[in-house]
Amino acid sequence: MANVASTTASAGTEVTARALREAVFAGLITLGLFVLFVGLETDQNIRNELVLRQRWGLLAIFVAVATVGRFLIVAYVQPWLAQRKAARAAAPDIAKGESFFSRNFSKIAIVALALYPPVILALVGVQGSLKWVDNFGIQILIYVMLAWGLNIVVGLAGLLDLGYVAFYAVGAYSYALLSSYFGLSFWVLLPIAGILAALWGVILGFPVLRLRGDYLAIVTLAFGEIIRLVLINWTEVTKGTFGVSGIAKATLFGIKFDASKDGFAALFGLPLSSAYYKIFLFYLILALALLTAYVTIRLRRMPIGRAWEALREDEIACRSLGINTTMTKLTAFATGAMFGGFAGSFFAVRQGFVSPESFVFLESAVILAIVVLGGMGSLTGIAIAAVVMVGGTEILRELTFLKAVFGPTFTPELYRMLIFGLAMVVVMVWKPRGFVGSREPTAFLHERKAISGSFTKEGHG
Repeated sequence: MANVASTTASAGTEVTARALREAVFAGLITLGLFVLFVGLETDQNIRNELVLRQRWGLLAIFVAVATVGRFLIVAYVQPWLAQRKAARAAAPDIAKGESFFSRNFSKIAIVALALYPPVILALVGVQGSLKWVDNFGIQILIYVMLAWGLNIVVGLAGLLDLGYVAFYAVGAYSYALLSSYFGLSFWVLLPIAGILAALWGVILGFPVLRLRGDYLAIVTLAFGEIIRLVLINWTEVTKGTFGVSGIAKATLFGIKFDASKDGFAALFGLPLSSAYYKIFLFYLILALALLTAYVTIRLRRMPIGRAWEALREDEIACRSLGINTTMTKLTAFATGAMFGGFAGSFFAVRQGFVSPESFVFLESAVILAIVVLGGMGSLTGIAIAAVVMVGGTEILRELTFLKAVFGPTFTPELYRMLIFGLAMVVVMVWKPRGFVGSREPTAFLHERKAISGSFTKEGHG
């Protein structure tokens, strides 16, 4: 017993010493990384002179958080995780049935989304609901739809696309220009925007049929930049950097959301407010996102969906099975681009203004990050990742109490990309195959069983 006790004590001392050592290293690394852009701040005075301000207190907080966090992880979290893993390995393998929540998660989520606007109206009122419906509802659903569209190309077909924002731009400008020049309604232009984006998807697909991996990513990245530069320089049509403004709003069965006597508010005897239009847009983008999910699920169960998955796993084996990889790639690009065009036309309706600055490479990177973090091929995981990443950055705007901690000049949303990057690193270390690492096969014998991510290629889920 004495030997066991001494061994346990020595192991605990060793863990504590290692935790202290790594905590000091983490603090020094944090100090080196943040000393210039956190500890020092440049500003201008009233004479337009450059002034260097010191923020050592804020830097000390960053270093302290990193040091204490690393110590707690090494001293307590890692041993606890190791014990938990050992206990699971030693426990007998007992099959557990799915809970009611896990079996009906999608249905519960759809019902919750349908009830979201009425609940927000009841809690914060009509005018107070604008921010919550628009920033936390519509904004997140736009990225969910975009990520689900990109999931067809990246998650199902395995084609790395870094220029997906180009199809988003094609859809937005298709609606903006055709509506401005020809006066067509949103319901007419919505399918047209999707068709035009799909056409551009096919145009992109033809030159890259023989490319894979990094080379395909470079070409798609170039395609996205070409579209953006065309929008900037074709000023006679797109108005360049000034963008297209005054875009017509969508209507509900011909009912306009304006202050006229035939408008939505006057027709139903409601007080005049823009919140009703935002709620209508919320349900519209929800319907479009659900349409994207439904089409994706149906396509996965069809021969074309299985061809996409075969192409993703091994293109040479796919060819040997007699699958036409040319048509398989083109349909993946066209289908994904179509949903990007739908989302782009909705974006133009929501904003009432489009410009090339809304379609930079960073948007493609964010959408791709959502797909990877959620788990490529998993609709549920991608939706969760969009809520976490997009909703998290929006929540930063509401954390005004941080000004009392870090000073009145502290702006939380300026650090959103830093937090975004840290979150990506944490998730990729914790869940390398995304939030949802298991897959249900589209073809099965007798019984459908989820496949663990450990049985699939890294990054393919």
